[in-house]
Amino acid sequence: MSRKTRWLCVLLLLMFSSACAFQEQADAKFGDQHFKTAIALIELYKIRHGSYPDTLDDLTFTGVWDAIALNSVHYKRLGEGYQLDISRGWVGKPALSYPSDFWKGLGIIASNVGGAPHSAP
Repeated sequence: MSRKTRWLCVLLLLMFSSACAFQEQADAKFGDQHFKTAIALIELYKIRHGSYPDTLDDLTFTGVWDAIALNSVHYKRLGEGYQLDISRGWVGKPALSYPSDFWKGLGIIASNVGGAPHSAP
């Protein structure tokens, strides 16, 4: 292998690893925003209506950009609470985790997000 070919391989490897790191960071940032936006809309619905929505389609007064967040989560009402799972960040599924204080006062009973009352892998 020539010296020029080796440098090209090293450069491509560095570019690929940087792209992977960028995607992971972007997935985490977008996923975080999507998850928190969905929570805010769901909790606001409960304040206004006295109970959690049966589906995300029941949410009222949402903005155009909220649809992006709501299409990035899976919601299921569970009795007096709900399950909220993150399914997409930027292009892939993010690995999110929040401290126990984050969950206080929320109706989330289960989630695939780390640190949730009943986290699922």
